[in-house]
Amino acid sequence: MLLKATYILILTSLTFSVSAQNLQSQTAIQNKKRLLDIRVTKTGPYFGYARGKHDAFELGIERMYKHVKLVHPITHGFHTGFDYNFKHNVLGFEAGYWYKSSRLGLTFGADAVLRTNFDENRFGIGPSLGYRLMGFHLQAGYHFLTPADQFVTCNTFFIRLRFTLVNNRDVDVNSGIGDLFKRKKK
Repeated sequence: MLLKATYILILTSLTFSVSAQNLQSQTAIQNKKRLLDIRVTKTGPYFGYARGKHDAFELGIERMYKHVKLVHPITHGFHTGFDYNFKHNVLGFEAGYWYKSSRLGLTFGADAVLRTNFDENRFGIGPSLGYRLMGFHLQAGYHFLTPADQFVTCNTFFIRLRFTLVNNRDVDVNSGIGDLFKRKKK
């Protein structure tokens, strides 16, 4: 009976020590800083072509924020600009946001739009789904526009291709290696 109680005591103490060690290592992993944290900000003009029921040419500016990681880099993009349909004399203004959660994944976005034929105005919002690669951004989406009496010559469902010409790039590198050396000196 004494031998059985000793085995139970040893087994229990080993279990608790292993559990405590695992908890300590998990906490250390959670508190550990990344050795290299890279964030890139890119800004530049974009040129585009939108096609739906009607054609429109686009011009604007885009700003992208990218958190560079080995697995699942995250990119956020903001854009604002205008488009013009020469055939029907329709001017549009647009501001939007898109999000990309991996290197080769799709972009998910939304736009706020204003369209005018210089007699009537239409406002709207709309989701978009796209793919971005090497400066080109292909998107498809739908704009939910306010009703109009006679102004129907603007796109609701569209597909567009944009090219962003990056002319300003800011790279922010925060290295955790210096922090490791500071901790060792203490």
